[in-house]
Amino acid sequence: MSDVINPPAGGNASRSAGKTLTGRTGAEAAPETRGRTTIADSVVEKIAGMAAREVPGIHSLGSGMSRTLGAVTDRVPGGRPNVSRGVKVEVGERQAAIDLDVVVEYGVPIADLAGDVRTSVITAVERMTGLEVVEVNITVDDVHLPDEEDDEGDGGRVQ
Repeated sequence: MSDVINPPAGGNASRSAGKTLTGRTGAEAAPETRGRTTIADSVVEKIAGMAAREVPGIHSLGSGMSRTLGAVTDRVPGGRPNVSRGVKVEVGERQAAIDLDVVVEYGVPIADLAGDVRTSVITAVERMTGLEVVEVNITVDDVHLPDEEDDEGDGGRVQ
């Protein structure tokens, strides 16, 4: 049974006066109905970033400038890699929309790879958060060639 705040009789009530509360009380109420869970955008960004990176054929995430800045900050002592680089999300109460900027390995069919990334990201986010993923938009920013030096590697031109 849910609690309802009723508007006062005989007058113009404000919109918030008729608000239905979502929490339930009492020992008979199921634990999942006793409160509200809010998931931050950064949580969904990390989950989506990890899921996208696990797909074979993805070289890295992020546009050129964010990858360059990320490579520098990753080398700072005590710094950790940013798993949400290249991921933007919009999280609502029950749904999420995700945008990914990716760099693909040369020779990988991009259309097939995009489908695999969508499947991986949607599965991970929905399983871990319970949110419905309404869309995963993928922008391919670059293709990593086999003979290119890795931006995120340790080697540089000047030693």
